Amino acid sequence: MGGILVAGTSSDAGKSLVVTALCRAARRRGIDVVPYKAQNMSNNSMVCSDGSEIGRAQFLQATAAKVIPESAMNPVLLKPGTDRRSFIVLRGKPAGVLEAGQYATGRRHLAEAAWAAYDELAAAHDMVLCEGAGSPAEINLRAGDYTNMGLARQKNLPVVLVGDIDRGGVLASLFGTWALLDDEDRGLLAGYIINKFRGDESVLAPGLAEITRRTGMPSFGVLPWVPGVWLDGEDALEVGRWRHDGDSDCPEDLRVAVVRLPRISNATDVDAMAAEAGVDVQVTTNPNTCERADVLVLPGSRSTVRDLEWLRSTGIADVVVRRASQGRTVLGICGGYQMLTRLIIDPDGQESQTERTEGLGLLPVEVTFGARKTLATPSGSWRGIDVGGYEIHHGRMDVDLSAGEPFLDGVRVGSVWGTMWHGAFECDEFRRAWLAEAADRAGSAWRPVEGAIGYGQRREQMIDVLADAVEEHLDLDRLFRLADGC
Repeated sequence: MGGILVAGTSSDAGKSLVVTALCRAARRRGIDVVPYKAQNMSNNSMVCSDGSEIGRAQFLQATAAKVIPESAMNPVLLKPGTDRRSFIVLRGKPAGVLEAGQYATGRRHLAEAAWAAYDELAAAHDMVLCEGAGSPAEINLRAGDYTNMGLARQKNLPVVLVGDIDRGGVLASLFGTWALLDDEDRGLLAGYIINKFRGDESVLAPGLAEITRRTGMPSFGVLPWVPGVWLDGEDALEVGRWRHDGDSDCPEDLRVAVVRLPRISNATDVDAMAAEAGVDVQVTTNPNTCERADVLVLPGSRSTVRDLEWLRSTGIADVVVRRASQGRTVLGICGGYQMLTRLIIDPDGQESQTERTEGLGLLPVEVTFGARKTLATPSGSWRGIDVGGYEIHHGRMDVDLSAGEPFLDGVRVGSVWGTMWHGAFECDEFRRAWLAEAADRAGSAWRPVEGAIGYGQRREQMIDVLADAVEEHLDLDRLFRLADGC
C-alpha cells in the first residue's frame, strides 16, 4: 500500500477529525496505518516518550492508529510567537525561528526534512494517512508548499478534499479549490468528503452530483454532525468549544473560568475538567466572569511577559490578586504559573525584550528564561495519588518551598496553585480529588459522579464513535484502495 493525503477546503474543515477516524477504521481492518502531518502551525503540542515534541492532533491520531507517537508523524511544528514570527520545532526539537517573509519561499530545508520523515513512515508501515495544512487553494503559498499539493506531487499521493458544510458554501469551496489548482495538481484530486451534515441528505444529493459532473471528483460520502465529539485543537478556532449536551445553569455546577490569553498555548489542559459532569468550563476575557467563577485558570502562553502585560491591562490581574486575598482558587499552568510568581528574568531576550518583569507575586518563585528548552514527561504524586504529565518550556523555576506546599514540581500557597505540568488533569483520580477540594473551598456542593468513566476511556469512545461514523457513511473500500493506486 502507500499513502493518502486528506486536505481541507479551509482550516478547521475537519481534516484532523477525518484522519483520526480513518486511522481507527484502518486499524480495525488490520491495516498497519500511521498518521502524518508534514507541518503543523499550532501552540498545542505534546511530548512523546522519546522526548520529542509534536502537535496534539498527531498524538491523538497515533492513539487512534494504536501506534507509538514519534517525531516523524509531525516533523515540522511551527509555534507562533507573534503575528510575524514562529518558533520552529524540527523532528521534535527546537530549530530556530521562521519570519513571516520566509514563509512562502524560505522553508526548503523544512520540506526536505518533512519528506524524509514521510519516507521513514512509508518504509515501516503499510499505509500513511497524511493530513494537509490549511487549504491547497492557498495558491499564494504554492511555490514553497510541502504540506498539501507539494507533498502530494513529491510522493505521488491521491488527495481527498474535506469540506465543512456547517460553515456554509461547501459546494463553492469544493469547486473553487479544484478550479484554482493547476492541471498537474488537479490531476491528484481523487474525490471529496462532506463533513458535519445535518438534515435530509437527499436535498444535498443534486449539488454533489453537479460538483462531480463539473470536476470529475467523486464523493466518498457525507459525514453527519456527530454530537459529543471533541478533538485536541490545533488553533484558536478550537478553544472554548467545551460544552456538555443539554447544559443548564445548575446551581450545583462547579464553575471554571479559563482566561483566553492572546497567545494561549496548550489550552487543552482543561479538556478533562470540561469532560466531568457538572463542571462548567468557560473560556473568557471578561473580568466579571473571572471574578464569579469557583475556579480561575491561567493556562499556558507562548509569550508569558506579553500576556502578563495584557492581563494587567484588562483588569484580570487585579481579579487574580483579589481572589488570592479572599482565599478563592486560582490555578496557573506553565505560562500561567509563571505569571503568578514574584519575578520573571529574561537576560537574553529568549521570550521578550524585557530583562526583568515583576510577576503577580502570589507564589514564592523566580523564573529565568534561557535558550535550553525542557521537553519531559514527568510523573509523581499528590497526596498519595499518582500523577503524570508533560513539560514544554524554556523557563527555569526556582521555588522556595519553605513558603508553600509542593504541587506537581510546582507550589501551592493558600488558594493559589502553580505547576509546569501539562496534561496532569487527564489523570482521573487526581483531577477529581483536586476539583473536589476546589469545590469545598468555593462552598460548592459539586462532587464527581461515582462510577463515571475516565478521561482516557472517554477519548477512546470518541475515537470509536468517529470510526463508526466513517464506516457507516463513507465508501472506505474505495477510499483505502487509493493507497494501492487504484
